[in-house]
Amino acid sequence: MKYFVTLGERTVEVVLDGERVSVDGAALEASLERQDGSPEIRLTLDGRIAPLAVEGYHEGAWRLVDRGAVREVGIEDERSRHIRLLAGAGKAAPFGAVIKAPMPGLVVRIPVTVGEEVAAGAGLLVLEAMKMENEIKASSPGVVTAVRVVPGQAVEKGQILIELGPLA
Repeated sequence: MKYFVTLGERTVEVVLDGERVSVDGAALEASLERQDGSPEIRLTLDGRIAPLAVEGYHEGAWRLVDRGAVREVGIEDERSRHIRLLAGAGKAAPFGAVIKAPMPGLVVRIPVTVGEEVAAGAGLLVLEAMKMENEIKASSPGVVTAVRVVPGQAVEKGQILIELGPLA
């Protein structure tokens, strides 16, 4: 299974294959142990131990405490990353964004309305495809300027779903 882990501005590719782990192509010995009755986990990479406390999950990132410092770590599986990039949510859009359907599907929910301000990572729409619900999220903060679909509507790949404008 392939994951993309982001800490600050750096993103690394992590591949888990049974007992084997590779980070950006380099094979590592790794283990992760949960400490019973505690939010602490023990991450061991090539013999180096890093005790971490899991503070929670907030706005698409895990909040970890590492020796007193709070760090937000984004973890995205390969499928979710692919869908996000197909939807055009890969880069921040300072002048707004057009959110397109990454695949054909059925619009399930639209939790935003025209005029609403949204934060980066906010859910804009839920699209059902192949019996799976996929949440389409904002890549950058903005204002919803247009909602081009309605719940229950079938959409084609590339069809415009929502338009975002810049924050005032």
